[in-house]
Amino acid sequence: MVVDAQVPASLRAELVAVAARTLAGYDPSAVPPSLRRVAAFAPAKRASAGAVPLWSALDDEHFRSRAARTWAGEHPDLAAALGAPARPHEPDDEPGDQPEHEPDDEPGDQPEHEPDREQDREPQGPPVAAPAPSLAAAAGAWLLGADWRALLPSTATAPHRTGPATPPDAAARARDELERVRAERDAALEELATLRKQARRLRSDADRARAEGRRALEQAAEELAQARAARDEAATALEVAGDERRAADAERTAARAELRVARKLADVRVRLLLDTIVDAASGLRTELALPPASELPADLVAPAQEAAPARLGSRGRHVDDPGLLDELLRQPRAHLVVDGYNVTKTGYAELTLERQRRMLVDGLAGLATRTGAEVTCCFDGRPTPLAPGTLAHGVRVRFSVGEIADDLIRRLVQAEPTGRVVVVVTSDQEVARDVEARGAYVVPSATLVARLRHA
Repeated sequence: MVVDAQVPASLRAELVAVAARTLAGYDPSAVPPSLRRVAAFAPAKRASAGAVPLWSALDDEHFRSRAARTWAGEHPDLAAALGAPARPHEPDDEPGDQPEHEPDDEPGDQPEHEPDREQDREPQGPPVAAPAPSLAAAAGAWLLGADWRALLPSTATAPHRTGPATPPDAAARARDELERVRAERDAALEELATLRKQARRLRSDADRARAEGRRALEQAAEELAQARAARDEAATALEVAGDERRAADAERTAARAELRVARKLADVRVRLLLDTIVDAASGLRTELALPPASELPADLVAPAQEAAPARLGSRGRHVDDPGLLDELLRQPRAHLVVDGYNVTKTGYAELTLERQRRMLVDGLAGLATRTGAEVTCCFDGRPTPLAPGTLAHGVRVRFSVGEIADDLIRRLVQAEPTGRVVVVVTSDQEVARDVEARGAYVVPSATLVARLRHA
């Protein structure tokens, strides 16, 4: 569609205003090149300062379609009356992506004016009353390709001269054309500046690529020289290694020959020695006149007798006798190891754990004072106010951090030297069996409780 030169000035101003408002909705990167300078104007001045470029831009079908959508959004009632939806179908591409309008045929093959296509449209829905004449309605009809002349108000003048234009009209058109040419020139200059910048950037990239290529070539030459030097060194080393291998092969052949001679000599010596021994054994058998063996060594081995282990100071006492505990602790350098909670659960189960520990430690302190023995009491869990490894009234209190008290007792017994009197107080049969295997004496927990109660 070519912009109609017979549009009245008032309608033209209305269309330029719609085009200015349409330009405000464009993304900056999608603004048509001919309108980039107009887009830089203040919104209030675009319609006046950029009237010529805006009017020329309406010749573009895509921009005119955008302007029609802007007008339809501002005047939905008029749009419905003209048979256009309030939001016409939007194209898939952005304005900046559309190419300039190119007719399919040569300009001479197209008619000067497009025929009115209102008759080709099929009616949709119930008929709508025609809108009242107004500049807004005429602008919408012009943008939609409808008959806009019938919607012009009576005050608007629409020149229909077919003769040659008057000098004022020719001057106005010349000024408009000059403004359009200037706008296109500015757009072309802007595009030229952009292309120059791109050319400078490409030249800079090319110079940088050439410099990098020269550096890469120099580096490759240096690496090639190093590779050749390494190859020469490897060839020399290979020649030396070949000489060494040949020498080693000669030495190995000589060593193998010497080994064969040595083996043969050893075989001769062994055979001579064996013959000597056999002859000597035959002579000895004849001289001693030994009878044939009727019994073998295994027949003469008697079964081993299990000896009962002797316990120091037992004197026939039973393990439940508290007197046995006193007798063992009076031995020189005796060590008493107590399974703490095993004893307290036997004698003080009704008390709290803290009271149980205190009762047992106080009783063991008196026992240690009377007998002079070393006393160690082991508890399960983490330390309490009775810090591990410290002596409380002569009693060493240990807590099994990260293990159980049974394992701690086993380690304490294992750490003692063989021959020292170690007495373990516990009713745990598994612990008793393990510590007895290491030479310790085991006394039940009830025996210690009875001894402490009669102290």
